[in-house]
Amino acid sequence: MAATPETPAAAPAAARRKTGRHRGEGQWAVGHHTPLNGNEQFKKDDDGLNVRTRIETIYSKRGFDSIDPNDLRGRMRWWGLYTQRKPGIDGGKTAILEPEELDDEYFMLRVRIDGGRLTTEQLRVIGEISEEFARGTADLTDRQNVQYHWIRIEDVPEIWRRLEAVGLSTTEACGDTPRVILGSPVAGIAQDEIIDGTPAIDEIYRRIVGNKDFSNLPRKFKSAISGSPLLDVAHEINDIAFVGVNHPEHGPGFDVWVGGGLSTNPKLGVRLGTWVSLDEVPDIYEGVISIFRDYGYRRLRTRARLKFLVADWGPAKFRQVLEDEYLQRKLTDGPAPEQPTGQWRDHVGVHQQQDGRFYVGFAPRVGRVDGATLTKIADVAEQHGSGRLRTTAEQKMIVLDIEADRVDSVVEALEALDLRVKPSPFRRGTMACTGIEFCKLAIVETKARGASLIDELERRLPDFAEPLTININGCPNACARIQVADIGLKGQLVLDDDGNQVEGYQVHLGGALGLEAGFGRKVRGLKVTSAGLPDYVERVVKSYEEQREDGERFAAWVARADEKSLS
Repeated sequence: MAATPETPAAAPAAARRKTGRHRGEGQWAVGHHTPLNGNEQFKKDDDGLNVRTRIETIYSKRGFDSIDPNDLRGRMRWWGLYTQRKPGIDGGKTAILEPEELDDEYFMLRVRIDGGRLTTEQLRVIGEISEEFARGTADLTDRQNVQYHWIRIEDVPEIWRRLEAVGLSTTEACGDTPRVILGSPVAGIAQDEIIDGTPAIDEIYRRIVGNKDFSNLPRKFKSAISGSPLLDVAHEINDIAFVGVNHPEHGPGFDVWVGGGLSTNPKLGVRLGTWVSLDEVPDIYEGVISIFRDYGYRRLRTRARLKFLVADWGPAKFRQVLEDEYLQRKLTDGPAPEQPTGQWRDHVGVHQQQDGRFYVGFAPRVGRVDGATLTKIADVAEQHGSGRLRTTAEQKMIVLDIEADRVDSVVEALEALDLRVKPSPFRRGTMACTGIEFCKLAIVETKARGASLIDELERRLPDFAEPLTININGCPNACARIQVADIGLKGQLVLDDDGNQVEGYQVHLGGALGLEAGFGRKVRGLKVTSAGLPDYVERVVKSYEEQREDGERFAAWVARADEKSLS
């Protein structure tokens, strides 16, 4: 593997080239080690992982006002902490106010759940922390995590103690770090699984997470591993992803994708065209994250994700650098994944496992749950299953290992908690980011808007039964994947019929993930107010129902529909 940033003398040949004064993108591997912006400077001054000691020994004892600004808005992210938005600040001020004006004296705290794997003991602790320290908040995210709000700095050491006592962590849940590793929520149990990627997730976590060789990346690094034929981890929009395939000679393994990501400059990942065995996955991951560390662009934050390097190099050069400089061996060519086997990839519903038992997947409203509900879910799983649960990459959750004669009891118990096992397409397919309620980047409300939209659509269109994804984002950064939804809604301020500036959304239509992945289309000038959102969605869904051909998906219809039908 490539040497660490702390040992440049041992770096690959490219890193030892002599260079003149800076004329590039801030790539360490070509000699550009001088920090080129404030983020790179504070990371050079002190590794983000080191802030934990200050939190435990200084900030938690002296309070919010004692926190150094570079820790507050920088390094504390390395331990899953972001300041949340001060209440009462409207979206029109998001881009105007200084960070200290937006900061509340409370934090969002993200609990990383690699592979989405939880035990009932862990979920109960998550729920108890929510109730005691987070005013009941505990959202399920689209990266299989749980996210708290209203966290006081004084309580963080005790929260860490409780999480770590049951094997959970907030280490590198945020920041310019290797974030949570997505995994198929039915890894090791699904009847149709190609290969179980769990051992690779565990080995990557052991090698990489909390390792200072990889704790100063140009920006965040997102990854996913799934052996499911459903392609259930949004592999196309991760920095690196491993997708289960069968090689005609070597058998089950993984196809490797790199360079995906959304935000304001979305790009789909590309295949390296290589097949790797389960045992090889950690080495490939380490090689790719090392390329990102050494060759990633550090000059401009807006170009610091791996997707920009991959776009500039192309997959052939990227693979060559990986092989020649980091692995010192050639990789095996391999096939692409087959077409996904289902229209939904969230595992909602009742499904039989490999061992004859069943798992039950259920849908909250836009990922919003609370600590008391999570504790009750743990009770259900403990009474009727083996004590294992999973979170999904679609803001859903699954109870595993249920005997056939217990399935109806589990479904009944979950439905009583308003957790739908047989949800409408609108409950099942609607996701929302945190939004203006807590996020300092947001412009509009999302969670409550999404929940009310579901209710309205279920009332207005009770017979609609086609798969449909509606993703609601509070700003342009696409945390809720607006560009790859059937209906993607990007929060912004718009003008209503009376000329007043109000909360609303720019509309993206016909995006998709899967082997027909794409970003869909924007109809020129198509924006809707928050108040007018149910009317708009009802109108476009009815147009789809009237015009669709037999078996035609929403995204395919959008691609050929005229603008009048989409407006």
